[in-house]
Amino acid sequence: MAAAALLRGAAPGRGGPAWRWWLRAAPRCLLAHNFRSPGGDPTAGATWACFRLDGRTLLRVRGPDAAPFLLGLLTNELPLPGPAAWGAPPPACAGYAHFLNVQGRTLYDVILYGLQEHSEEVSGFLLECDSSVQGALQKHLALYRIRRKVTVEPHPELRVWAVLPSSPEACGNTPLQQSAGAAVILIRDPRTACMGWRLLTQDEGPAVVSGCRLGDLWDYHQHRYLQGVPEGVGDLPPGVALPLESNLAFMNGVSFTKGCYIGQELTARTHHMGVIRKRLFPVRFLDPLPASGITPGATVLTASGQTVGKFRAGQGNVGLALLWSEKIKGPLHIRASEGAQVALAASVPDWWPTGL
Repeated sequence: MAAAALLRGAAPGRGGPAWRWWLRAAPRCLLAHNFRSPGGDPTAGATWACFRLDGRTLLRVRGPDAAPFLLGLLTNELPLPGPAAWGAPPPACAGYAHFLNVQGRTLYDVILYGLQEHSEEVSGFLLECDSSVQGALQKHLALYRIRRKVTVEPHPELRVWAVLPSSPEACGNTPLQQSAGAAVILIRDPRTACMGWRLLTQDEGPAVVSGCRLGDLWDYHQHRYLQGVPEGVGDLPPGVALPLESNLAFMNGVSFTKGCYIGQELTARTHHMGVIRKRLFPVRFLDPLPASGITPGATVLTASGQTVGKFRAGQGNVGLALLWSEKIKGPLHIRASEGAQVALAASVPDWWPTGL
């Protein structure tokens, strides 16, 4: 992949100021001090944690008709590369969106990376998706391709990593610094600032980002669930989840002014009605879990036994549940398969807009 010049900019949406980069395999850009320890354990002073996301994979969509083709299928505008600087190729940019079925329910959540290559006059795109549905997504795209000049193919050359600060104080206070000689894409996660950065590289993440240690994937998912960020088909079951109930608008994943796309009618109607009674909330279990865990789809109840919603997915004592917004403040519980009653509490993430 061709490397490009460094760009510092602002992330879209409600996440606040952030940075995005297309990193260059040239002299190192000194954006910050090198946080690697001069001796001993190189991870002792790590400011960042890199998480290898083997559950995420990439599809490459390119060709003269790639942009209009994707626009007719996605809930959001495309992340098109901006103008080039100092004779370098335009930097990469990222966006978030869902593919919907004709009934307006989510099929696949994707992070899109817009690229401009030297050899092509038009933009190409990388689609990051759940690796378990890569083949299904490829078939979905083929169904609507018809005679368009578009090529859709897996892109296994790059691995997907998440980069998060080791402490909340580090986020925003200390710019990231690349290691010299790496051809990578490091870009702000387009969903929300609390999800850090996305890194696409052939190399190991800690070798690319200075001051970075290898993180435990468990910690990544714990962080994601605590922040209420769904990802993949476990959190967003294909043909079941509704995009606005899944907080797609909060995560900068839908445009209400773009042209038509598959499944748009229900999404637009729900938005213009202005009432979304149920949402996907982060939940934390307050009691020990049974050995079998909590079954996805388990009913969430109030103290009086009134149904509030359903548990969607989780890890350990945290997860996501689709709940009626007006009923989340009181005591809640789930009746587990063994008959045990497990208490839980729902919360409103602080990155959501106020006044809900």
